[in-house]
Amino acid sequence: MSVMNLFSLVGGLSLFLFGMKIMGEGLERTAGNRLKNILNIVTHNRVLAVLAGLGITAVIQSSSATTVMVVGFVNAGLLSLTQAVGVIMGANIGTTVTSLMLSVKLDFGMIFACLGLALSILPKKHPTARAFGEVLMGLGILFVGMDTMSGAMEPLRDWQLFRDAMTGIDNPVLGVLIGAGITAILQSSSASVGILQALAGEGLISLHASIYILFGQNIGTCVTALLASSGTNATAKRAAMVHLLFNVLGTVLFLVISLTLPFSEWVISLSPDNMRLQIAIVHVIFNVTTTAVLLPLATLLERAACLLVRNKDGRGETMRLKYFDTRLMNTPPIAVAQLFKEVQRMGAIADANFTGAMACFHTWDEERAREIMANEDVLDFLNKEITARLVEVKGLELNERDTRLVGSMFHVINDMERVGDHSVNVLDAARLKEEESVKFTEKATRELEELSVKVEGQLQAALEIFRTQRDTPEMLEKVEQVEEEIDQATEALRNHHVERLKNKKCSARNGMLYLDMLTNLERIGDHAENIATSVDKEAPAGR
Repeated sequence: MSVMNLFSLVGGLSLFLFGMKIMGEGLERTAGNRLKNILNIVTHNRVLAVLAGLGITAVIQSSSATTVMVVGFVNAGLLSLTQAVGVIMGANIGTTVTSLMLSVKLDFGMIFACLGLALSILPKKHPTARAFGEVLMGLGILFVGMDTMSGAMEPLRDWQLFRDAMTGIDNPVLGVLIGAGITAILQSSSASVGILQALAGEGLISLHASIYILFGQNIGTCVTALLASSGTNATAKRAAMVHLLFNVLGTVLFLVISLTLPFSEWVISLSPDNMRLQIAIVHVIFNVTTTAVLLPLATLLERAACLLVRNKDGRGETMRLKYFDTRLMNTPPIAVAQLFKEVQRMGAIADANFTGAMACFHTWDEERAREIMANEDVLDFLNKEITARLVEVKGLELNERDTRLVGSMFHVINDMERVGDHSVNVLDAARLKEEESVKFTEKATRELEELSVKVEGQLQAALEIFRTQRDTPEMLEKVEQVEEEIDQATEALRNHHVERLKNKKCSARNGMLYLDMLTNLERIGDHAENIATSVDKEAPAGR
């Protein structure tokens, strides 16, 4: 085998992987908005979850990509572990589509590439056709890469050292280890199965040896998901572990079958003259049978994954994004929806801090005060992290609705963070009031309480408008009216208190705390109005 053959082999593999990447990205763009609907479907039962996993993987041509996506969904709370099990099983079946396509002896790589090029250069007003053109181009490049690999391997049939090595792979354990190792390195079972088909197509390896390598390839593809689960929560790690358990148990089952029954002879009888198709058939039988056997035992798989991946102490759990995962960047519509949940979570924390600070002002509670300060750290963290993620998402291909929602969230998170800051100011005033035993008159206390109730109502109304993304003229008019009432009430109370100070009915210390409270309440009302009107300025109604 010459150096040029080696370059051809590596180049063919590169084309194969590049074609798969282009095809997957094009299909994700055309189907990304539909993935949210698919996720709703899989909540019903495991059979539908299997079909969803099969469909997604058949589309993006990579079980590893689907499983990584599932790990991200589980980590973001979009899928439970129970739902993820079915999707993962379906993904293993879906990946067999690639091997079936590669087993067809037709030279249509160039046809797909040409058709794809023609569609991809259409005007921008045809985004779906352009994306589908990329899919066809990727598919064409994938087949060209496969043909290049096959041609590069042809001289190996005369190389005695290689022939001897292939004979040694008849050992089941060695075959499984080789298959797992190659797939772990390539990070793609479709690519490693493609190489195996290329070897078999050139008569360089027997089906008997190919079967063991194929079993190992199914285990090797789990490495991608296991790596992707690092840094995720325990449930996401368990999803990756379910993927590994599925393929390990399937491999054990089929090793027993192939060693005790004439399994390879049965497969050969189905397609005597096409080694590539024989390998594709084994791939299909392995994944369909393993799914049929393990799907009824899915609960046991979950329990096993829970035993292998323990849930550690959840302290500090709030200091992270609960609903968003960077793996969601592959599906921009879902990424935006999950960031929207994070912003709503931020608003709920800011609202809780405000009500808690006012409660401390009326009746001091040290434990609640510590909770408010801990929440303030979370708000600062969320403000920084959500902003960074919004910047990344804004650079993706978004539809008009999501683009405007991202713009709205940019504005809103700053206002929510400021509500948290002013709530801390209220808490500081409450602490001084407690430490210095400051007493307000009954009238002053009632005035602050009435104003805080009005501000709390304004804040909750604003958060509801943002949550529903509905900003009818009546809603906005009411928000603006309440804001005007807050401003007028604050000004009137400030003037009344100045009069009390002049008449020496109130101490200077009391006066400082009272005016400080008025200022913070008024500012919280201002930020609440900003949250409500951000929907009107940036995002469409009825999301």
